[in-house]
Amino acid sequence: HVAQTSNLGNVKFTWHNETAYEYESRMNAEKKSKKWDFIHMIQVLYYVKDIPATIRYFHSLLESQAKLLIILVSGNSGWETLWKKYGSSLPLNDLCSYISSGDLPRILDSAGLKYQLYELPSHMDITSCFIEGDKDGELLLDFLTETREFSKTAPPELKQQVLEELRKPGCSENRDGKVLFNNNLGVIVIEP
Repeated sequence: HVAQTSNLGNVKFTWHNETAYEYESRMNAEKKSKKWDFIHMIQVLYYVKDIPATIRYFHSLLESQAKLLIILVSGNSGWETLWKKYGSSLPLNDLCSYISSGDLPRILDSAGLKYQLYELPSHMDITSCFIEGDKDGELLLDFLTETREFSKTAPPELKQQVLEELRKPGCSENRDGKVLFNNNLGVIVIEP
């Protein structure tokens, strides 16, 4: 799509399909230390093994007036509520860890980094999760629990508890007959 966008003709893009760890490893192997004006890590930190080390590494790549932007689910979101209460009951795999913007101040403060934290309001209609047999609702439950076929594989008691939690004010709000999940995001801007 970028190549087909006419007003970007003078902008050059190089695409690297790699993880944060693969990028760091490639740069170290090539003995490169390129500095950047802007680095964004949008929904990335769930998928790294050593979050403080990853933040420190990418922070070290900033030019003197640059910014590192991190976006994660908010510490005040339904995700945080759901993860804290049921995360240990859900089959977390090696690919993902439960982290929210609520976890970052401790990490950033201990690294001595300067940052600003913002809340980006967002809601997601999850009404279909409560309609038995609804395909979209089942896929949403899979997404919310990070569990493939959650409706079919979860113990009935766990499924019931998760559905009840999703209706509560800590996770969602009822508005105009819909259940709107609190999908707020935390936006963290880190200074060089």
